[in-house]
Amino acid sequence: MAYRSLEACLLDLEKNGQLVRISEKVDPFLEMAAIHLRVFEAGGPALLFERVKGTKYRAASNIYGSLQRSEFIFRDTLPSVQKLISFRNNPMEALKQPLQNIGTGLAAWKALPLKNPADKPVLFEEIHISDLPLIQHWPMDGGAFVTLPQVYTEDADKPGIMNANLGMYRIQLSGNDYILNEEIGLHYQLHRGIGVHQSKANKAGRPLKVSVFVGGPPSHAVAAVMPLPEGISEMTFAGVLGGRRFRYVYKDGYCISTDADFVITGEVSPLQNKPEGPFGDHLGYYSLRHDFPLMKVHKVYARKNAIWPFTVVGRPPQEDTSFGQLIHHITGSAIQKEIPGLKEVHAVDAAGVHPLLLAIGSERYTPYAQAKQPAEILTIANHILGTGQLSLAKFLFITADEENKLCAQAIPQYLHFIFERIDLRRDIHFYTKTTIDTLDYSGGEINSGSKVVLAAYGEKRREPGTSLPSFFNAFEHITCRLVMPGVVAIQIEPFTDYQNARSQMDELDQWLKKHLGELTNYPLIVVCDDAQFLSAQLNNFLWVTFTRSNPSHDIYGVDAFTENKHWGCHGPMIVDARSKPHHAPPLAKDPAVENNIDRIFEKGGSLYNKL
Repeated sequence: MAYRSLEACLLDLEKNGQLVRISEKVDPFLEMAAIHLRVFEAGGPALLFERVKGTKYRAASNIYGSLQRSEFIFRDTLPSVQKLISFRNNPMEALKQPLQNIGTGLAAWKALPLKNPADKPVLFEEIHISDLPLIQHWPMDGGAFVTLPQVYTEDADKPGIMNANLGMYRIQLSGNDYILNEEIGLHYQLHRGIGVHQSKANKAGRPLKVSVFVGGPPSHAVAAVMPLPEGISEMTFAGVLGGRRFRYVYKDGYCISTDADFVITGEVSPLQNKPEGPFGDHLGYYSLRHDFPLMKVHKVYARKNAIWPFTVVGRPPQEDTSFGQLIHHITGSAIQKEIPGLKEVHAVDAAGVHPLLLAIGSERYTPYAQAKQPAEILTIANHILGTGQLSLAKFLFITADEENKLCAQAIPQYLHFIFERIDLRRDIHFYTKTTIDTLDYSGGEINSGSKVVLAAYGEKRREPGTSLPSFFNAFEHITCRLVMPGVVAIQIEPFTDYQNARSQMDELDQWLKKHLGELTNYPLIVVCDDAQFLSAQLNNFLWVTFTRSNPSHDIYGVDAFTENKHWGCHGPMIVDARSKPHHAPPLAKDPAVENNIDRIFEKGGSLYNKL
């Protein structure tokens, strides 16, 4: 269905039993986010908040709360979008069957943005930032944020919408040192198109004009997170996915999405930054205060009866997980076409996406060799770490499966396959002093840390152990738990500093070396603050282990060695996944707010018996 507006989409969801209206007056300070989180966790419907304290505007959340709901929203266009993407990978297929694919050609016509449409609903009125629903999501957040923005910028060398960038970069509307109604914060991370545009504007010595679109047809928000090849306009994708051309005008030199619910325009001048954050982010921790570009507000527009869409991120999975699932559903095997030999790659959501990638490749370099060992998968690993946002990966596990029975989405089975085969003397490859995800504080400095590739291939070397080795029970003051076959969690005293940590790991190494024979089937030991929590469920293991460790600093090994600058170990690899002083604090809900929102879920409340 080609929705002309966000409200048209919400009415369609409501008609089909996938949206609930919240009629109670709710506070944008923590309450709305808390309601959203509880509903999402229960697998509940989209929400329309009809009475938001401090604003006349309504707000909506959990719109994309499941892959099934996203598929419903785009039910009429997804097949055409998937076919267009497949034609990009195999254009000859379209030429072979022109009549059967005429519908795809019509869909592609929707990709052409429409300038100066007759109807310009977003220009209904000019408002101020303070008129908006100023939603604060987590207790320690620095203020109110836009969490579903579409941030539009143009290339100074090639102006115009066909070379523009549309990205979802969070916007801080209030708090910190921002002058309300005059300044907002623009946060963006590594490998984002807006960075190229700002660099070019800075070089030209002029401010970068920025337009922030909020709301509009749901395809616009999806386009803003879609990992399109450089040079392809997200506005064209929005038109195809939405079945409706992206409509726009220019006003005061700024591009305006006329179908949006709100538009904020402004300028970012060279070297004008202010502290942005903290913000409860999708790794499950706060991203801390750092200097990011300052956007001087020009004008704010709103359509009549506008609706403010928002989402809440936190420890995954959250609603943004569904965005990732939808992207994977749309793109299919596009990344495999880009990287020769790659069969599958899985950015593990439970570990915060970028901290952990699982990949399956091919081994075709030496089919004549009797001994199987990593070769081609090492080349593929380097290609992965040089490709777009995949380059932000911190831990990359990769193997080859000649029988095509392995699936990277099946995490326990995948890791079992790795642990059966990994040679810890050979298969661990470090990248030190490099860039990592902006939101990952395991490296101690923003954007700075290390990476490790664990490339395992060959015959089975071991059967991962399924019970805790008996010698672990001999130590009363150390808590040990079996996490999964081949993986043991050891709880020791809290981390203080790296000098002390190295002494602790040396002591642990001396103890474990005495039991090397009993550790043959346990390739991984995770040192942690709470072994019971880490071992309670798979997602806890994935979250703690890979978000709280920096490979170059926090990987140790039993009976470790360095040979010609290659590091390995004869016993298990040890990952120190304890919280460190430089880590960002984990997110925690406010108990008082949780108690207060019970009224929405109890008898007489809007969500009573709706989950």
